[in-house]
Amino acid sequence: MDPLSDVLSLLKPRNYMSAGFDAGGEWSIQFPDQQQSIKTGAVVSGRCWLSVEGVADAVRLETGDSFLLPSGRPFRLASDISLAPVEAVRIFPPARAGGVVTHNGGGDFFLVSSRFALGGNHAGILLRMLPAIVHIRKESDQSALRWSVERMMQELREPQPGGFLVIQHLAHMMLVQALRLYLSEGLKGGIGWLFALADKQIGTVISAMHDNPAHGWTLQELAERAGMSRSTFALRFKETVGASPMDYLTRWRMLLAGDRLTNSSDPVAVIALSLGYESESAFSTAFKRVMNCSPRQYGRGRAPSFVPRNEAEAA
Repeated sequence: MDPLSDVLSLLKPRNYMSAGFDAGGEWSIQFPDQQQSIKTGAVVSGRCWLSVEGVADAVRLETGDSFLLPSGRPFRLASDISLAPVEAVRIFPPARAGGVVTHNGGGDFFLVSSRFALGGNHAGILLRMLPAIVHIRKESDQSALRWSVERMMQELREPQPGGFLVIQHLAHMMLVQALRLYLSEGLKGGIGWLFALADKQIGTVISAMHDNPAHGWTLQELAERAGMSRSTFALRFKETVGASPMDYLTRWRMLLAGDRLTNSSDPVAVIALSLGYESESAFSTAFKRVMNCSPRQYGRGRAPSFVPRNEAEAA
């Protein structure tokens, strides 16, 4: 797999709510804290304002625009940002299995949206690398999402057998496509693994590490992959990723180990060997340094809430 697929596979994004919103007239709705989940949406028709807590300026969403809210912060959608908001719980049923919610008779504005929970202890690896609002508005970018959006709208309006599974897959496609489009913008100035994927040379090295994490990578070998001298590569990698190549490799190995400790019955010694460690003790030392607990504590579900060093600093 590629690095973005690798990380999303570890984070296990689970879509637990997809719905349509059909509004008419003037309206303003305040949505609560999303509990560290990711919210995606696409405007099928009409326009509205999007305001996220902690972000100074509201964003104008036009027909065809899509957005990603990775921070889980409270947000507001409104036809007029100056209107006093109504709490979302008064508009949306507390428990609904998809479908379309109509407000003020509908007809002026239609939105399809999905909400994702992230599994594991490492949601911060992705969420801290993204701005509070990812706004997708270029026509070429919109076209890449259009089929998924239109298909989801049809599934929500006209439920069919197997519709739940279709909506789940469409929601995942929208999430991945939004992240792809964000990467394709040629991100500049950000620090972290996600930003590094937009750098062809550094992205190639990260892909190599992910493809074969057990390999005994050396700085020289990685520099050759990037087509740079050792010193230039080490500096460029640190500036782009926020960690040295060897630190990044170690942390990636430990994230893979954490997933296997949680989701498999493999002994620690087997996991250590599969990730390139010749001894269980060397692996355990590295694991505790990165994950802040021993492998056995982690496997017993006693892992602390965790954000790797330098990932937090890079946010």
